[in-house]
Amino acid sequence: MSSLFQKRMYINGVETNVFTQSDTTLAEVLREQLHLTGTKVGCGEGQCGACSVILNGKVVRSCITKMKRVPDYANITTIEGIGKPGALHPLQKAWAIHGAAQCGFCSPGFIVSAKGLLDVNDSPSRDDVRNWFQKHRNACRCTGYKPLVDAVMAAAEVIRGDAPAESLEFKMPEDGRIWGSKYPRPTAEAKITGTLDYGADLGLKLPDDTLHIALVQAEAHHADILSIDTAKAETMPGVVAVLTAKDVKGKNRIFGLVQSPYHKGDGWERPIINDTKVFQYGDVLALVCADSREEAEAAAREVVVRLDPLPAYLSAPEAMADDAMEIHPGTPNVYFTQPLIKGDDTGPIFKRDDVAVVQGDFVTSRQPHMPIEPDVSFAFKGEDGLLHIHSKSIAVHLHAFMIAEGMGLTPDQIALASNPMGGTFGYKLSPTSEALVGVAVLATGRPCFLRYNYFQQMTYTGKRSPFHISARMAADRKTGRILAMEHDYSVDHGPYCEMGSVLTGRGIQFIGAGYDIPNIRGMGRTVCTNHAWGAAFRGFGGVQSVFAGETLVDEMAYKLGQDPLEFRYANCYREGATTPTGAIPDVIALPQLLEALRPKYQEAKKRTAKESTDEIKRGVGIAVGVYGAGADGVDSAEVFIQYDPDNGVTLGCSWEDHGQGADIGAVGTTHEALRPMRVPVEKIRFSWPDSSKQPPAGPAGASRSQVVVGSALKAACKAMMEALSKPDGTFMTYEEAMAAEKPTRFDGSYSSMGSVCDPETGLGTPFVNCMYTIYQAEVSVEVATGKVKVDRFSCVADLGAINNRLAVDGQIYGCIAQGIGLALSEDFEDIKKHSTMIGAGFPYIESIPDSMEVEYFENNLREHGPFGASGAGEGPMVNPHMAVINAIRDACGARIYRLPATPDRVLEALQAI
Repeated sequence: MSSLFQKRMYINGVETNVFTQSDTTLAEVLREQLHLTGTKVGCGEGQCGACSVILNGKVVRSCITKMKRVPDYANITTIEGIGKPGALHPLQKAWAIHGAAQCGFCSPGFIVSAKGLLDVNDSPSRDDVRNWFQKHRNACRCTGYKPLVDAVMAAAEVIRGDAPAESLEFKMPEDGRIWGSKYPRPTAEAKITGTLDYGADLGLKLPDDTLHIALVQAEAHHADILSIDTAKAETMPGVVAVLTAKDVKGKNRIFGLVQSPYHKGDGWERPIINDTKVFQYGDVLALVCADSREEAEAAAREVVVRLDPLPAYLSAPEAMADDAMEIHPGTPNVYFTQPLIKGDDTGPIFKRDDVAVVQGDFVTSRQPHMPIEPDVSFAFKGEDGLLHIHSKSIAVHLHAFMIAEGMGLTPDQIALASNPMGGTFGYKLSPTSEALVGVAVLATGRPCFLRYNYFQQMTYTGKRSPFHISARMAADRKTGRILAMEHDYSVDHGPYCEMGSVLTGRGIQFIGAGYDIPNIRGMGRTVCTNHAWGAAFRGFGGVQSVFAGETLVDEMAYKLGQDPLEFRYANCYREGATTPTGAIPDVIALPQLLEALRPKYQEAKKRTAKESTDEIKRGVGIAVGVYGAGADGVDSAEVFIQYDPDNGVTLGCSWEDHGQGADIGAVGTTHEALRPMRVPVEKIRFSWPDSSKQPPAGPAGASRSQVVVGSALKAACKAMMEALSKPDGTFMTYEEAMAAEKPTRFDGSYSSMGSVCDPETGLGTPFVNCMYTIYQAEVSVEVATGKVKVDRFSCVADLGAINNRLAVDGQIYGCIAQGIGLALSEDFEDIKKHSTMIGAGFPYIESIPDSMEVEYFENNLREHGPFGASGAGEGPMVNPHMAVINAIRDACGARIYRLPATPDRVLEALQAI
């Protein structure tokens, strides 16, 4: 029997009594007993600050604050005590108007933390704010921190009386047009007040008969399963069922989307619950379903698993060795290859005397996504007879298709819905927990809830797949023009094939992208290994490709004695150039971007040369990035718009929002398309995706949504205006449309017209709409230690027409932060060492410069994109890490060939000079 004690506290000024246990955390009391769910729990380990509250005037992390340490009559302020919808605190207003709430999961913790700062210092400097967030471990994965500091500084001005309250309000343009403006996200107010329910919040609102799931996971990378003994666990208190593979009613596999005849596997190799083998650390062996999370976890510890270890191949070279066994019997470990044959034979070019050659062997890291919100799902059987699954899915229709047969259902028997979610950055393009909760509901007949802890988030979600690349480049010594390139690369995609062939194709598409290289020979291969399965991650494949390509370009400039910017300017895409796959670039953007960057670059070169010392070497690096906005080849979406009785519209589009801004993307596009009807922006209603309620618009990945889904929305708006137009040039109201028996639902669709790359030559036009970015980084390298600090960042970008500047600014700032982490600290190789945010090298605010500037060029309107727009989520991610790596080379001469550039690797490179 549990022993309780009474605790009296003042919560947001209200005297409150709770009865709890001494080891219960303050976060649990606030969320589960008092239902103050504005306080979020992310890592659960005190490393992210999402759970921040103010306790007796001090900011504390409530997830690690035990109730026995909370004084009686303590004063506690949560986000609910700072402001509420309709009555916002200046900090909350500033958060909205500065775009500081992207996914929004960390926003309550940051706002509470900032309130703690302003309570003791209402005139902070930017460094004061940054130091405060660093001290209190407030972590953000979305924003790059700059908008957060901007918001605190703006709010402080209002609080001090140095700026009017109106300075924190959005001023609608006179013409009423929000396209291209800084209109705040429609979901911002709910995010900054803590009233938006994320997955764990919704879980607390499920019925009392909801079962909680605990996972029994493998603690081996590769093994045969000998037995799973659930007998003791089944007798534990509160346990309703312990499920193993035999309890899965269907095929017990998740389909990996294999369609190509060139793929040597059938795509059915990933178990829902592993039955015969373990393929990676963290594979699920059993599900314990119990009345409470604590009971489920206690019983899970009593499940006895016997494994027979097998050789573990933790990298592509190991799995490709001649003596390596097949990880999936019957399918070779190298299960897909993609050649590239462009132009003339490259061999003779590299042998010419008038040619300069640079080459290298490159290895990228297994970068973890590290969202602040861990994976969470729940499921239930609906009154409509459907299996309803709610999760962090960014591909609701696709995921229903991928998991249905494995559970013994058809896709139309599943209603898969996206919860508001705390970022995914791509890992949720693959199913994670959806099939697990679905299986549990089908087996028990009761609603089931599953929330990963952060260790599970790290060990049982996909990672960025490492590339092992050997490449070389040839250029004419006299003219400085690139003549040829060769590359050979292996993709370590873990044990499951989802999107492995698409990822491998990214290598031929983007190694050398941005430059007119007439002759290329390349070969990529997908390799099955026993490390973490490869998932989509922002900049999918482009990040790895640019590491090799931009290194070769940079080194060629040095070898020819040319300035790195000028060498790029001479060789970048112009009229008549072709991409690595032989396509014509959609627009010619790079010369203009390089011209715009040139004065900033020259200034940075002078500054770093002046500031460099023998102990601290400073340098500047640039990197070109090109990435496609859309899925390979033909990409399509279907949507609808519903005319509402108040003359507004509800958007029926499964444009999933994982922080990138689907809400403002969809609302901004629709508002622009319906401008002739003058529909007020506040009456354009974004709706959360649900596969049973909306037609398939495709996943929120591949930077496709603004282009493809946005174009479908534009088509639906056109259909609406055509149907409701009146002879005088106005449009029917809802009442008039009903009276005239006009439809109130209007469908729209769109298909892009690319072509997939040829499986034998690699040639094709996979993208008809691309994004172009150039980054410049300034770094300081401590010669004695190899430690690198990033001092400044600049970006010039051509992303077509900008829908919403706050959203796109946030994408670029966030990409800079993730790129710095990728370049310098983030990795997931060692399960024990890298299974926490700090252990995996999460970049807190001290690692990200406050000096970041972005300049957009919108004169290249895209033919294939609504109102000339391109994407924005991934193009800015493919190259910031290379600006850092190239800056290290400029600073101290050390060239990094393996990511991340940790101090020991920088020292090693310095010693190799």
